[in-house]
Amino acid sequence: MTTTKEPRRAKAPALPSVAPAGQAEEPRIPDPLELDAAATAPRPEYYGFDIVPPPDRPPQTEREREIYTLGDGEMLVNMGPQHPSTHGVMRLVLKVRGEVVIDLDPVLGYLHRGIEKLCENATYTTVMTYVDPMDYMSAMHNEHAPAIAFEKLYGIKAPRRAEYIRALVVELNRVFSHGLMMGFLALDMGGLTPILYSFINRDQVVDLLSAISGQRMLFNFFRVGGVNFDVNDEFLSRLGTWRAGVLDTIEMNEKILTENEIFGARTKGMGVLSGQQAIDLGVSGPNLRASGVPFDVRRAHPYSIYPELEFEVITQEGGDTYARYLQRVAELKQSIHLIDQIVDRMPHGPVQAQVPGIIRPRPGRAYAAVESPRGLYSVYAISDGGPNPYRFRMRDPSFISLQVLPKLMPGHLIADTMAVMASFDPIMGGVDK
Repeated sequence: MTTTKEPRRAKAPALPSVAPAGQAEEPRIPDPLELDAAATAPRPEYYGFDIVPPPDRPPQTEREREIYTLGDGEMLVNMGPQHPSTHGVMRLVLKVRGEVVIDLDPVLGYLHRGIEKLCENATYTTVMTYVDPMDYMSAMHNEHAPAIAFEKLYGIKAPRRAEYIRALVVELNRVFSHGLMMGFLALDMGGLTPILYSFINRDQVVDLLSAISGQRMLFNFFRVGGVNFDVNDEFLSRLGTWRAGVLDTIEMNEKILTENEIFGARTKGMGVLSGQQAIDLGVSGPNLRASGVPFDVRRAHPYSIYPELEFEVITQEGGDTYARYLQRVAELKQSIHLIDQIVDRMPHGPVQAQVPGIIRPRPGRAYAAVESPRGLYSVYAISDGGPNPYRFRMRDPSFISLQVLPKLMPGHLIADTMAVMASFDPIMGGVDK
């Protein structure tokens, strides 16, 4: 009797059979036709992404439910905390559909060190050593704000020469911070050469600052009532040599970036932040002025010797990634102009007021704000009459800038995420203070 053979069909892999006791199980050789059929079977459009693991814990807030609830075709992508372009230890959770960003959630806290509480358990002089590593790209500005606040509490003023030296070192710090931003913005988009030119300028400035402070990165230069060291003729000579060639390295980067067609295509119109949005979200510094708002702490709330110096509050109108780049280039050149004025007008005299080793200010409170390379950086200190600050709080501008990203990124591509974020120039040491 002849039997008709049924066509072979792709079957799911069979469960392993258990052989009776005492008998060896014969190995099953898979049928090649079964393998071919399984490989060519139609798959859904988002095969492999239909099951998304839940977050580390159930959503606690309405915002978390919004970001972690996925619609059709959406998935979550972790960018960081090991990503080299997250400007420190930060994790960005991207909700994407294809390559388009639908939502974004910055996850902070990987670098938390509790600097504010450390400062409340340190003397007023020792506080200066704790704030240095916070925003490690602008350590001089980190020291400037608490120095002003503590001087208000103690009721003293730094000598005029000390104030000139303070303004000199913070503007030098601004030069290398903005210069590095130019390089890192290009690096985050795949360009290597600009960061090399940026580090030429950075190393030259750091050599100058280490010559006057004794340290290369965390300077510990400011003191309550003045500065730690005076400038000498050798330092001023080296400063003049640097000043003669600094614009050359800046112009090299500008030639590579400013008129570069690829750089312009990836920055112009990306991450547009309007002036009103920037004000509503508390953005300050170059990011605010790049949106057309002429607010600079050095002009709006003058401190140190800035009322005696001539400079303009530069703004841009674009409010996009390209405008934030141009803003820092313009402010970098303006800082060089300020350095020229400071050196020409620096008076003679002492650099430190008469202050005891252990300071005990009268009970009270003081607030001080400075214009750091990332925006308004301020300190609020309360004294109870003891040798340590009773309360010490810092406002870091990078922390404020990060809340802008979820407003700007929806609709952009994943590849644009790093360019937009780098244009705000955040430093995670200050965010996770």
